[in-house]
Amino acid sequence: MSAELPPGWAERIAALGRGELEPVLPRPAATVVLLRAGAAGAEGYLLRRRTSMAFAGGMYAFPGGGVDLHDGTSDLGWAGPTAAEWGARLGCAPELARAVVCAAVRETFEESGVLLAGADPSSVVVDVSGDEWRRDREALEGHRLTFAEFLTRRRLVLRSDLLRGWARWVTPEFEERRYDTWFFVAAVPQGQRTAEVPGEADRVEWLAPGEAVRRVESGAYRMLPPTITTLRELSAYADPGAALAAADRRRVETVMAEASLTEGGRVTIRWPGYPELTMGAGK
Repeated sequence: MSAELPPGWAERIAALGRGELEPVLPRPAATVVLLRAGAAGAEGYLLRRRTSMAFAGGMYAFPGGGVDLHDGTSDLGWAGPTAAEWGARLGCAPELARAVVCAAVRETFEESGVLLAGADPSSVVVDVSGDEWRRDREALEGHRLTFAEFLTRRRLVLRSDLLRGWARWVTPEFEERRYDTWFFVAAVPQGQRTAEVPGEADRVEWLAPGEAVRRVESGAYRMLPPTITTLRELSAYADPGAALAAADRRRVETVMAEASLTEGGRVTIRWPGYPELTMGAGK
């Protein structure tokens, strides 16, 4: 498809091809597709990032954010697959995998109010809607409270078994802001509800994945390639349980766009394995 490239992309792609651009190291991140059963099938939780945000402003996205590497070694309650098992699943060292899973659970709580944790390995906290929980969310988001401190004070264990790994997307080498993002899927625990709109978003919606894709294709919504691709993939499943089962069968593959620039000035950006995302602009 043809598209107007963001400012500076062509110049940076050309510089990268000449060996004059040193790629920025991608920051580890995690994002979670929250699913619930709707009237017509599975629905996913989407938030629209404020236009003032430096990254993906005005675009719809899933809850997520950067990894705190200290979570990889923190002493916190943990249930489900071990760090080593998660490392094998996600394709990274156990300590990083543990931090990534912590980021997935923490960011989901901060940005949706849904908490994948319980008093023991077989339970999940139900009511997280009160003022004290809201203050904890704000303290976590403001880095005044660590995730380990939060779980310890609440006497909770992280339920890593409620997450399923889905994919891994790395921002292209020519971009100025880069993320190495692991995508997860999770069902909203029974009894829990999403909370008020978080600070980084100006709107939230529950949408069937197929409907969200249609809105992007019509131009009504804007999303980054990993977001719309994940929704396209999830649109094949009728309910959250089917999506979680599909995640168990998937390999978590790393996807990163490749860019080329012809002498005539035409830019082509391809995502290996996803030809529908190919972008081309210029002569």
